[in-house]
Amino acid sequence: MTPPRARTWGRIGRTPVVRVRSRGSGRLSMMGMCCFKPGTRSRLIYGLREYRGRKDEPKGFGWKDFCRLLVRARIQLGGPIVLVWDNVRLHLTRGMREFIEKNTDWLTVFQLPTYAPDLNPQEGIWSLVKREIGNLAAADLSQVTRAVKRRLKQIQYRPDVVDGCLAGTGLALND
Repeated sequence: MTPPRARTWGRIGRTPVVRVRSRGSGRLSMMGMCCFKPGTRSRLIYGLREYRGRKDEPKGFGWKDFCRLLVRARIQLGGPIVLVWDNVRLHLTRGMREFIEKNTDWLTVFQLPTYAPDLNPQEGIWSLVKREIGNLAAADLSQVTRAVKRRLKQIQYRPDVVDGCLAGTGLALND
């Protein structure tokens, strides 16, 4: 729960100090998809998971969570999906590969090079979210979760921001 550092302002000669009270337990994991289709507005589909250190509680997302996100995206978008994603270890698991092979009628996958965050528009979204909460002095994990959800909702209703993240990669959509 150590807050990330970000720039702030304060009175001349006085260093701004923000007290943070927390024991440092908990973590928030995020997964998401930037969805683009020529002629329609861009979409952001995401999922969040809190981890509070409890027994039998998953720390982050598993491959089944990614499968559920893809199915949810297909339902929301109403059509086939061409998925371009990075080489996160979970994307390459046997269960995920089997899911992709079973759903080739509506799912096509292209892998980005091994380390290419500059080609991934979702990295731009995460950067915007993290920048927004940079000066947040959260009292607990639920406050961080609320701030992240609020920022993601704002981005969802601004398709031009999602488009800007695609433009930042230098990639283009072709019909």
